Amino acid sequence: MSERTVLQGADITRALTRISHEILETQRGADDLVVLGIPTRGVALAQRIATNLAAISGTPVPVGALDVTMYRDDLAQHPTRAPQRTDIPATGIDGKTVVLVDDVLFSGRSIRAALDALQDIGRPAAVRLAILVDRGHRELPIRPDFVGKNLPTSRDERVNVRLVEHDGEDAVTIEGE
Repeated sequence: MSERTVLQGADITRALTRISHEILETQRGADDLVVLGIPTRGVALAQRIATNLAAISGTPVPVGALDVTMYRDDLAQHPTRAPQRTDIPATGIDGKTVVLVDDVLFSGRSIRAALDALQDIGRPAAVRLAILVDRGHRELPIRPDFVGKNLPTSRDERVNVRLVEHDGEDAVTIEGE
């Protein structure tokens, strides 16, 4: 198996900065925004985006985590998946624009699960999706609003996102034949 690096630390930082600016432009500011990351690496990315949003707008943006494990439709295939912590900011999500953040968008099933999980928590005014890497191969009609990098891949390849918070480095690699 070979592995090639497609994004390095500076590329990831640039992509997250661009995504942050796009979120603020789309929302016309940071008011009524809540950023929720999908564990594991989506949470670290959400925290970085929220920090960027606050630095650019001058307004703190609530950030949290949304575990989707029990909402997934593939638990039978992956029964060892351990639930993570859901951490909704004290401001809640009712009437807010929620920006869901994840590292890689592939089939769309994690995002479908996240939408189901959000319904149990509250009623946001709108839900937007920010993704570091969109690799295609959607099985559901889900499209991200903000994308760091479109990365066409084959189904046989694996996209690995490594972040300083979890792995000691920032990089995106593709493993394949």
